[in-house]
Amino acid sequence: MSKLPIVVTGAAGFVGYHVAERLLDRGEAVIGVDVFNAYYDPALKEARARRLDSRQGFKMLRMDIADHEAFAELVKSSGAKQVIHLAAQAGVRYSIENPFAYERSNLAGHLSVLEACRHAGVEHLVYASSSSVYGDRPLNGEGFKESDPADSPVSLYAATKRSCELLSQSYAKLYGFPQSGLRFFTVYGPWGRPDMAYFGFTEKMLKGQEIEVYGEGKMARDFTYIDDIVDGILGVLDNPPAQGGHEVYNIGDNDPVGLMDMITTLETALGIEAKKVFRPMQPGDVTATFANIDKLHALCGYKPKVKLAEGLAKFVEWRTRVYA
Repeated sequence: MSKLPIVVTGAAGFVGYHVAERLLDRGEAVIGVDVFNAYYDPALKEARARRLDSRQGFKMLRMDIADHEAFAELVKSSGAKQVIHLAAQAGVRYSIENPFAYERSNLAGHLSVLEACRHAGVEHLVYASSSSVYGDRPLNGEGFKESDPADSPVSLYAATKRSCELLSQSYAKLYGFPQSGLRFFTVYGPWGRPDMAYFGFTEKMLKGQEIEVYGEGKMARDFTYIDDIVDGILGVLDNPPAQGGHEVYNIGDNDPVGLMDMITTLETALGIEAKKVFRPMQPGDVTATFANIDKLHALCGYKPKVKLAEGLAKFVEWRTRVYA
């Protein structure tokens, strides 16, 4: 009997694409789901999808996960017992002008996934949350811990992600199927999202344009390379909580880097000095992020391997060779 497929939502997205590739590499069958919206250039999503479509064992379905009847039928008919839910409306600043996109993709979408898993007898749901749930708080020596308060979101995006965690907590308790939430910390790398700072800076630097440096360059982020992120996702997938359990894990690099240091590293990778224009903090932004990864390490031995200089060099190589 063939292996049951794993459903991956957001499979044409940055993280979803890489997760699907790695699952296929280890011999899994994958059903990808994506709505292919135009939040950023759909051509990049189409290019990721073409690469996946060329792989044996992969099937892509173009579907809005918030269409709960269609998604429930997909999960049930597929026979899948594992779902990796990565589809979401991303972006902090975009949420200020487009709040209802987050209501549909993140809230209705997550509820649709929960209902589909409940009725189809899914045995483990792994879903994407965000480091933004911690709000705007100062760095400390230990990093942000999963046990820290997450009740002061400074963006609608963060509020929806925290809401998804609470929905999952209630569904795990009510209906018994195990769930694992992953709080991602600033994921970057090849095939990434053009709305992310490192990608946008690269595009402007290659064109000789100015880059806008928000927060007067004083912000810091726990930049996490995509391959390390996928290691963590699959480690969590393979280690579900007990029946009725719901666990949340930080998945980051455990090494915050200042924004100006990131720009200097990117300048080195590109061989271009950026023309910088400094701007104040934007609404919804946080000053710093710093993942304490002890819990994830204890679960599956998670240990990030790729530091920022190596990761940005790999991104620049992809951008100039593949995505040029």
